[in-house]
Amino acid sequence: MTDRKQFRDLATPGAAREAIASLDLAPGDEAVPLSDARGRVLEERIDAALDVPGFDRASMDGYAVRGRDTFGADEADPVELDLVGTVHAGSEPDVTVDAGEAAEISTGAVMPGGADAVVMVERTEQLVERGGEALAEGDERAGAVAVRTAVAPGDNVMLAGADVAAGARALGPGTRITPREIGLLSALGVDEVPVRGRPTVGIVSTGDELVRPGGELRSERGEIYDVNSYTIAAGVEEAGGEATLYPHAGDDYEAMERLLVEAAEECDLVLSSGSTSASAVDVIYRVIEDRGDLLLHGVAVKPGKPMLVGELGDSAYVGLPGYPVSALTIFRTFVAPAIRDAAGLPEPQTATVRGKMAVRERYGEGRLRLMPAGLVTDSGGETLVYPVDKGSGATTSLVEADGVVAVDPDTEYLGKGEEVEVRLFSPDVRAPTLLVVGEDDPALSRLLDRLENPRFLPVGSREGLRRLGGGVPDVAFVAGPTERDVESVDLGGWTREWGLVVPAGNPEGVTGLADLVDGDLAFVNRGRDAGIRASFEAAVDEVATDRDASRRDLVDAIDGYEIGTKGFESPARAVARGDADAGLGLRATAESLGLGFVALGEESVRVRANPERTAKPGVEELAAALEAIEENGDILDSLAGYGRL
Repeated sequence: MTDRKQFRDLATPGAAREAIASLDLAPGDEAVPLSDARGRVLEERIDAALDVPGFDRASMDGYAVRGRDTFGADEADPVELDLVGTVHAGSEPDVTVDAGEAAEISTGAVMPGGADAVVMVERTEQLVERGGEALAEGDERAGAVAVRTAVAPGDNVMLAGADVAAGARALGPGTRITPREIGLLSALGVDEVPVRGRPTVGIVSTGDELVRPGGELRSERGEIYDVNSYTIAAGVEEAGGEATLYPHAGDDYEAMERLLVEAAEECDLVLSSGSTSASAVDVIYRVIEDRGDLLLHGVAVKPGKPMLVGELGDSAYVGLPGYPVSALTIFRTFVAPAIRDAAGLPEPQTATVRGKMAVRERYGEGRLRLMPAGLVTDSGGETLVYPVDKGSGATTSLVEADGVVAVDPDTEYLGKGEEVEVRLFSPDVRAPTLLVVGEDDPALSRLLDRLENPRFLPVGSREGLRRLGGGVPDVAFVAGPTERDVESVDLGGWTREWGLVVPAGNPEGVTGLADLVDGDLAFVNRGRDAGIRASFEAAVDEVATDRDASRRDLVDAIDGYEIGTKGFESPARAVARGDADAGLGLRATAESLGLGFVALGEESVRVRANPERTAKPGVEELAAALEAIEENGDILDSLAGYGRL
């Protein structure tokens, strides 16, 4: 067996940056058409090969004259000049201006010979008489103009080379090409631009369970859609690189080796995600050691501890963790800066915001924590910060967080009210106008569509109330009976019909809750934080009372009672797949999926506002939208089983 490098101690974040900085990601230079140059970085200096403009040109509409012919002219005593012709932009002049003469000229036209200034048309007048004598049509003297202002030589004329002189330095190396630079290059006649190459980055996601988005997903086999390939590819492009997606690699050594070597031969940098933990079943560690040089394995940072850094042939290699939040965090923190440097791009302007922790957050794990954080404002506009941490495997953390708070390794906790700095994911990140938590609901989704910039965290009614009591969210949506109450302001709501979703046609003949207890039916429940689960449990208690039986005996008889799903459609979709005979859900869900429904009751959905935020504009906007629903009912009327309170 080959001796392996031992990485018993996690590297510091600084050591990880140094290891990546030691890799050679620099691409070769290239020339691109002007039409493709926007956003690229100029590789070498460009000098002007011609004057811009290449001729003396009029800078406004008017008359080309000899400046000395206008000296002394004013409104009371204009100078009369003979017209000798007209010069249009894009045409070569066919006239010459001599003493006492003028030529009509358009903006941008070449100055005719003899003329050295332009009088704007507003300070002139076509003559209809001369010397007190009316000029008849056809009179040679009719081609004359009165000039009512004096101009000096060069007035209203852009001289050749006044914009850019031939031989002058136009743009220097390292210039980021924007629309402004495109305009200058166009004026210089440059049609091919020498630019720094974009580092090519090959992306390989590992794991037999991955399926490309758009492909057929077989959940029964544990398959999931590939998140990392597309997330990291977008990050590569944003950092100035050029991403190439390679096929998925399974956990087979030969397949992994073939894909990684192929990517290394074609790209400046290879990024893989997954298969970087210390587990013995992971093979990518061995591939890099066998075919390249492993420089680092593991970084003292959370999330994202299992990171690899090394070389594979002539290519650089970085192995990212498999969980999406960890992978993107490590990429943004360590890899994106190296790609930008190789592409010649400056570090983007750091966007940070300071705010106070809305809740107390414990930590104390002894390594740097990059804590995903969300923003919310109180009624006074002060920024509050709350942790967004569903675990590294939760993809919704990618969009529910606004930035990252770096928590030092020796920090045991962040106290409520403690000021922290949030490094935003981009400079245009703004706190949502309304932070909503609680029960997910079809009517709620339609309602939120009408608001400016809300954020909704579907944590369920029970957890929503707990968070509302903690003072973080603006509003909680609460359905069904509740075990606790918190101080809040009721903004309104609606009712919805709930019950059992069954296959179309109800083949098992389900009539009510008793069939779950007495029959051999596979049932899918909702999670304990869901309000509809509380309504269901209340119904179970009623059946137990009617039968004079223990509640425990009843729930033990229901196949699937203890395990609940998070999403309000999940039980119904399990029924639609044939994985269950019944699922807890809404009539609206059953009808939208073409399934049967057995009604068990009606429950209210209440909108509860944080009493300290009722004057916040986002809350006021929500209250107005709720009033509109109560008046016209358009949202409720479109959903089966919904009604007004």
